This record gives sequence, structure tokens and C-alpha cells, in this order.
Amino acid sequence: MVIAIFVYMLALVCWLGGMIFFTAIIAPVVFTLLPISEAGKLVAGVFPRYYVLGYVAGLIAFVLAIYFAVERPPRLWWGLSALALTVALGFSIYAGMIVRPQVDAVRTVVEDQNPDPARRAEFDRLHRLSVMLNVGVMVLNLSALFTSVKALTPNG
Repeated sequence: MVIAIFVYMLALVCWLGGMIFFTAIIAPVVFTLLPISEAGKLVAGVFPRYYVLGYVAGLIAFVLAIYFAVERPPRLWWGLSALALTVALGFSIYAGMIVRPQVDAVRTVVEDQNPDPARRAEFDRLHRLSVMLNVGVMVLNLSALFTSVKALTPNG
């Protein structure tokens, strides 16, 4: 059981840590040091791996949270963790498989000197949606982490 909890926590913190590192460190540095078109290309190249990390870590954490909800008391806290991870994984899959390709399709509009206003508005809308989904995933991951710690403490 100790190994399963370790793997669960490792998956959860890798997912959350990767998101925080990208959001707080990588993206600001890239968009500060590079021209916007080059920064956009670099970030577009990172995103497939960023989302794969979320899918893999999220799936591992989700499966183990379900396992703990069935096998380990207090089941309520593990169940809440599993619920948070279910929604977080759904948001991540939607952001990575639906929204990201749409952003990539209109991303070049921000590189133009005189971008088409409609395409620019579409890019801005999709970018906001992507940011909101990723913030949601972070909040849900923090919720899962909190409920997991609660489940692991005496008198959970």
C-alpha cells in the first residue's frame, strides 16, 4: 500500500508541478526573451508533451484514487480525490485534444503585422479558454492533493 500511495502522490505532484513550472517559469521567460512568433512556436512545440504528462500522470492518479476509495478508509476523502481527478483529467483532455489544435490552427494570426480582427478574436477566445481550463486543472489537482492528505491523516 505504501508503494501505491507513493506512486499516486508522485503522479499528482508531477502533474501539478509540471503545470506550475510551465505557467510560472517557462512561459514568462520564453515570451520575454523571444519574439512573439518564435515564442509561440516554442510553446506550441512544448504543449504536446505538457499534455501527455497530464494524461499519463492524471490517469495513474485517477486509477489509484479509485482503488483507494474502494480499498482504504476513509472512502469519502478518496472518493472526493477521484472526483476532482476525473474532472481535471476531462478538462486536460479537452484542452489538449480539442482546444490546442484549434489554437494551433489560428496561432499564426498573432504573428502577422496586420492580423485579421476576426481571426485575432478567435485566437484570443481560444487562448482564454485554454488558460481557464488549465487553471481549473490546477485547482482540481490542489483539491485532490488536499483531500488525499486529509485521507492519510489520522481521523481523516
